[in-house]
Amino acid sequence: MNVEPASQSPGGCLTEGEIRLARAETKPTPHPMAAARDRMRATVQWDKCQFMGRRWPIGCVALEITQRCNLDCTACYLSEHSEAVKDVPLSEILRRVDMIHAHYGPGTGVQITGGDPTLRKRIELIEIVRAVAQKGMQPALFTNGIRAKRGLLADLAEAGLVDVAFHVDMTQKRRGYDSELALNDLRSEYIERARGLRIAVMFNTTVTDENFDAIPDVVAFFVRHSDVVRLCSFQPQADTGRGSLVRRGDSITMKTVQRQIERGTNTALSFDTAHIGHARCNRYAMAAVTNGRIYDLLDDEPLFQDVLAATRDRVFDRRDKASAVRSFLAGLGRHPELWPRAAAWLGRKLRLARADLVAARGRVHKLSFFIHSFMDACALEKERIKACSFMVATQDGPISMCLHNAKRDAFILSPVRMRTAAGDGLWHPLTGKITQAGVVPAQGQDGARSR
Repeated sequence: MNVEPASQSPGGCLTEGEIRLARAETKPTPHPMAAARDRMRATVQWDKCQFMGRRWPIGCVALEITQRCNLDCTACYLSEHSEAVKDVPLSEILRRVDMIHAHYGPGTGVQITGGDPTLRKRIELIEIVRAVAQKGMQPALFTNGIRAKRGLLADLAEAGLVDVAFHVDMTQKRRGYDSELALNDLRSEYIERARGLRIAVMFNTTVTDENFDAIPDVVAFFVRHSDVVRLCSFQPQADTGRGSLVRRGDSITMKTVQRQIERGTNTALSFDTAHIGHARCNRYAMAAVTNGRIYDLLDDEPLFQDVLAATRDRVFDRRDKASAVRSFLAGLGRHPELWPRAAAWLGRKLRLARADLVAARGRVHKLSFFIHSFMDACALEKERIKACSFMVATQDGPISMCLHNAKRDAFILSPVRMRTAAGDGLWHPLTGKITQAGVVPAQGQDGARSR
């Protein structure tokens, strides 16, 4: 399914009225995996390489635990009102954790994010991570890294954190760094903070006209540090939120970002083999790194299709490479008909990488590359919203991330229903106060109104 990004899908874009009226999914479906397959079929995204509806019912769910941030990115997806919003009460955050589990079940990836989630009280952040993990879901911390010191990461790892994703790029205008390459010093510092902890390390990079030419060198940096870095995600800048960047240049597409990644790896990568949600939203490639050399792992699509089917119910612990390999082999072991083809493929790879394997004394690391293209707030394609693999947890239920960003204020400024000792109440986001249900604060205290 090799589909180049398009400005508008066959189903067209949502109108302003449709965006305004859009609501979250309030009721969980009794069969979330089947529902995901139905959505993939309805948007012509279902095939033998599709993860959605086969391995999981949703790619991930963002759990925004604060709207505050300690940076002011030029490509920020928050709204002009975000900084004025108080942190949602911990009890409501924990209720949303339960809601995510009710909608998608165990194994769901939960991005604990914001704003920057490390601005939340440390004890609360740890409790949130623990709550996600105790539900059998996979908590990930998405942060700019400023406050994500070694001690905090260690405490979060003990609480059950699976991944930490550091967002570092030139849109953040960090003092003392005048180029994307200069930021590699900061990336190195973050890598060392997490080294040796039982968490997988990822990096997010927003791609803009300013740093597009530097992407190959950034990729080469991740390759050099693949002993710690497990995934690097590149996200073409979208016109959404409060950022000052409006529209990226026409030369920045998923295909051109892919080519920049391949220049950094010095090899072609199979971005069209594995499918996650809609083809115009996501591209994924997986590689092995030995002796600093990249080897594509998804170059046999028919074999990938059969292996995906054979291991669809396996759980892979990203924190433990040996455990992930054992789980993979256990799944493959139930399908002896695949062994000859898998052995032949592995033999070819070993012969190709023989010199590098000898030089690296057999050490091999896995490094994945992800391209995620968010939509502009004024051009939300209907079929991409329907096929969305990246949701946000609101008080009413999950909603597509792109749709959430397009109407963020409608969610973050709405009073939150709370259960208190005195009965039902409303927590007001601009004051942080709770009033009796049905009572609206005086004008000037809180401009928000209940839906």
